Amino acid sequence: MIARYAGSVRARLALIATAGVTLLCLAVSVMVLYGVHGAAVDYRTNEVVSAALRVVHLIKRGDLPDIVITDAEGVQVLNTGGEVVAASANLEGRPRLLSLIPDPDNASRTQTVCGVPDFDHECEIVAVFRVYEQDGDWMVYAYDDTVPWYVHPLMLALLIGMTLLLMGLTWFGTSRTVARTLAPVEAIRAKLDEITATDLGQRVPVPSNPDELHALAKTANRTLDRLEAAVEQQRRFASDASHDLRSPITAMRTQVEEAMLHPLEADWEQTGRALLASLDRLQAIVTDLLTLARLDAGAPQACSRVDLSELVRAELAERPRSKKVKTDLRPAVVDGDRLRLARLLTNLLDNAERHAESLVSVTVMREGGEAVLEVLDDGAGIAPGQREFVFRRFARLDASRNRDAGGTGLGLPIAREIARHHGGTLTIADSDSGARFVLRLPAKDG
Repeated sequence: MIARYAGSVRARLALIATAGVTLLCLAVSVMVLYGVHGAAVDYRTNEVVSAALRVVHLIKRGDLPDIVITDAEGVQVLNTGGEVVAASANLEGRPRLLSLIPDPDNASRTQTVCGVPDFDHECEIVAVFRVYEQDGDWMVYAYDDTVPWYVHPLMLALLIGMTLLLMGLTWFGTSRTVARTLAPVEAIRAKLDEITATDLGQRVPVPSNPDELHALAKTANRTLDRLEAAVEQQRRFASDASHDLRSPITAMRTQVEEAMLHPLEADWEQTGRALLASLDRLQAIVTDLLTLARLDAGAPQACSRVDLSELVRAELAERPRSKKVKTDLRPAVVDGDRLRLARLLTNLLDNAERHAESLVSVTVMREGGEAVLEVLDDGAGIAPGQREFVFRRFARLDASRNRDAGGTGLGLPIAREIARHHGGTLTIADSDSGARFVLRLPAKDG
């Protein structure tokens, strides 16, 4: 659980935000310490200078005592001979501590000095004043401690405390905010985890706020809708395929069993022809199923320039038709797989031939940027409400089943899949009589 939380988006975002706030707090703390330290040094220096000036005034008034009372850490007064004539109580009896004097053209000098033995070798702020007397120049030295880099322990504690407080608030606030933001994601994940192949009716919860997660949930539900439809289609397809495959197998079994009952009286030649007919039907179904499987899997296809008019002429010349075929062929070039387009055309012609009374019409032309192929028969036609139904796999109208019991019910679905793979459409359009199948593909310049 700890490892999972440590690697979660919530923990990572909280860690990044906290690290950013920490760096910001450190930068602000350094700036604050720098500014406050500079102000404190100026204030401490002014105090040392003020302490030295008070001693200078005592000298000028002639009121200098032997023991000088001062707010500074130490004071020494030297006469013209360099002898200590007055000092603060802590420096009483000590010799001259420093030889530092003001420049010749200045009356004072302020400097930080380190390594003074009498002050435990710590750094001190030293103010030196030159006092002009009748017998010569006197020197007044005032000492005080320098300001540490952290200014004061309370200042350091305040900055550290504020940094820790902001880090804690950032971690807590970011963690809570991310947790609330990702709560819909967890709900979606949990619901998706519950959905199985046998229970595709469930949908993920959609957040009320119209944000990215709302769009994600709606997209997931649309994907589940498509998945449920695809699974349902596969179930129907498996059921229909099983039924259509079982029919020729049952017929063959019946024929063999009848012949085996009276083997001496059976017409084995007739039985063989019947079995071959059933095997042909079985082979046709299996071939169509394999073709659909390849199309569904998105198998690669050869691509070349194909003139639909030439394709129709070649197909009609190669295989004579039982019904009269009328053509109106004008150049219409497309990019595609010639073998698959020939299969599409064959399926449309076979379908029209089975349902036509006496005439099949084939038209090829170009309309704008599309190549159009139309196959029209003079049969009973297809009702508008049934025009999409005939493209379902193994779907055959009752009239079609009566006229052509040997059909596989996969010709039109295969034709539509080939059209879709070529970026086109295959539909059934209105016509005065019969069924009018219209193929539209993106046209190319020949």
